Amino acid sequence: MSATELLTSLYGEQHRICTTPNPQIGLVLSTERPIDLMELERLCDAVGWSRRPMRRVRKALEFSLLQVGLWRHDQRIPKLVGFARCTGDGVVEATVWDVAVHPLYQRVGLGKQLMVYILDQLKELELDRVTLFADPEVVGFYEDQGWELEPLQRRCAFWYSP
Repeated sequence: MSATELLTSLYGEQHRICTTPNPQIGLVLSTERPIDLMELERLCDAVGWSRRPMRRVRKALEFSLLQVGLWRHDQRIPKLVGFARCTGDGVVEATVWDVAVHPLYQRVGLGKQLMVYILDQLKELELDRVTLFADPEVVGFYEDQGWELEPLQRRCAFWYSP
């Protein structure tokens, strides 16, 4: 099996390989690889989020329009190191939720690559607007990527289709 075939079998047809400063570490974005709830909980713990009941997390994932995993590639057991999900009507607008990148993988451009991948996936749905809610300390991260802040510039940002 070729490397491309292997990646496609693990992460699906629409996977995207991330650029990283360390070429020894393979990182892959995917909407098709299932998210393991225990791995997601460990990721949320690592970024300092409070725990949510598993049944509610499972339900939230089931009702999401899009789920994106950022995986540290391993042929046997890929590891979830980043995540985001979107809700919405799938026609006019969507909202991005729960964007997380493990602290060991932050500050090397992976969060930006995750957001670009999400927007690319949502653009395929021809949505007019994407919103997101973020903690005040990370709003600048989204603003630097061209998201327009709400008038009070606190927690909400918007992306509009060109």
